[in-house]
Amino acid sequence: MEMLQVFASFLCCVVLLLQFSLGSHAREITDADNVVKTKDYHDDPTLSVFFKVDDLYLGKKMPIYFATNDDSNRAYLLSREEVDPIPFSSQKLPYLLEFFSISNNSSQAKAMETTLKLCELKPIEGELKFCVTSLESMLDMTRGTFGMVKPKVLTTKILSSNHTTFQWYTFVEKPVEIYSPKMLACHTKAYPYLVYYCHGEKGHSNRVFKIALVGENGERVDAAAACHMDTSMWDSDHVAFRVLGGRPGGSPVCHFLPVDNLIWVASS
Repeated sequence: MEMLQVFASFLCCVVLLLQFSLGSHAREITDADNVVKTKDYHDDPTLSVFFKVDDLYLGKKMPIYFATNDDSNRAYLLSREEVDPIPFSSQKLPYLLEFFSISNNSSQAKAMETTLKLCELKPIEGELKFCVTSLESMLDMTRGTFGMVKPKVLTTKILSSNHTTFQWYTFVEKPVEIYSPKMLACHTKAYPYLVYYCHGEKGHSNRVFKIALVGENGERVDAAAACHMDTSMWDSDHVAFRVLGGRPGGSPVCHFLPVDNLIWVASS
């Protein structure tokens, strides 16, 4: 019992440190996933986050989009006490729209519905999937996934103050692979308060990398990236295939993580 309490305290410290060092936005409710199919990806710099495993080498140059948070509008995970009284269900969407004063026919309402339905989808075989709506549910998720193994979290860090969201970057060091028997990626989703969609695959079908980048304006970024080695269960219309080419079950798909996303791995 004492060991369990120590482990819970450790996890709490990790998440609290993330809260104050990273922060996030409760993503502005204009979920790009809802509209990307109607756009030509060549005209959308926000899709310049995908790359191939063969791109992982020192000296690689590529255009990359890294959005940053507005510190004046930073959001944090709420406590379970705060979120539990608020329903988190697509069946309660009319009530939620009224609760948050959001118009029924707005893009915000559609994005909320998309987030709720994504969180309600059952995981496919071999997949781990949860939506995190509170600090305590983040602790529960990491405990349930990693057991008594202390996890660590990887994020993308912008190290320069003169940040440009979209520019050419160079890999200035050999990418470093982070080996872990388990991995969970957590992405912020469009909702009135901070919600993470966390997912991973059982086994070793993903690879995680830390990549040191320098932009054409001299700014430095320590980027976290994930490579999905098995895409056989992906939608054939997934935007990654239209950016990189390929098909489900073909070549692996890699992508950089936005600044407010997380990758949890087991500590070595």
